[in-house]
Amino acid sequence: MTVLIVGGSGFLGSELVRRAAAAGHRTAATFATRPGSAPEATWHALDLRDPERVEAVVAEVGPRLIVNATSGGSDWAVTADGAVRLAMVAARYGSRLVHVSSDAVFSGTRVHYDASCLPDPVTPYGAAKAAAETGVRLVHPEAVVARTSLIIGDRHDRQSAHVRMVHDLAAGTRNGVLFSDDIRCPVHVADLAAALLELASCDTDGVHHVAGADAISRHELGTLIAERDGLDASRLPSGLRAGSGLPGANDVRLDSRATQLGLHTTLRGARRFLAVPD
Repeated sequence: MTVLIVGGSGFLGSELVRRAAAAGHRTAATFATRPGSAPEATWHALDLRDPERVEAVVAEVGPRLIVNATSGGSDWAVTADGAVRLAMVAARYGSRLVHVSSDAVFSGTRVHYDASCLPDPVTPYGAAKAAAETGVRLVHPEAVVARTSLIIGDRHDRQSAHVRMVHDLAAGTRNGVLFSDDIRCPVHVADLAAALLELASCDTDGVHHVAGADAISRHELGTLIAERDGLDASRLPSGLRAGSGLPGANDVRLDSRATQLGLHTTLRGARRFLAVPD
């Protein structure tokens, strides 16, 4: 099977490339600025804002499966319009599509969210992701939309923005705080990538939640990362999002139990995958 990982040079994308190639799939991947380091993949420059280039890459690769793991932030042209553009081309070429979304589509008003919950974003990024979900499902009804949470890597893996922040805060090279009232369900990048590829191989569509089993604060997450990586956790500043004036939800807990029932991959909680070995 030919697999195309869109955003293959990113953190999640790199793990998807590695796993797809290891499974024996002919693997292609895209990049926005520079190709990834994986020699197993053929690399293609791609700007999701360019309709002709999107069409050209899909036509050249001829993928049976496309995984959209791009991270365009709040850039609507990439995160929303680009995702829908890719989905339209995937549908036209008969490609299976897994679109990676985010818990940022939720406001946190109801705290606990299963896959049936409708988006109610409160940030530009969340709005772009929510629009992408709607558009992708409209133009490619057989697509899988996989919402996830904070993505964490292995020891000293600085590709993870969250791990990098903890290291920088502990070293005193970055200002900021880790909120103790900002709750998410972090997932390990290896678990997430494996689960996404499993979902791609299943006869399923629609929205799935693919997050870790533990709901923890960003400060507890930082402490766990610091302890795992041999850093001084006492150097991590703590604060409250409430009253900070910063946009975004306080408490968003993705319920992934329904997804987990159909997976061989275990979506571990952060307290498990960040535990310091005895």
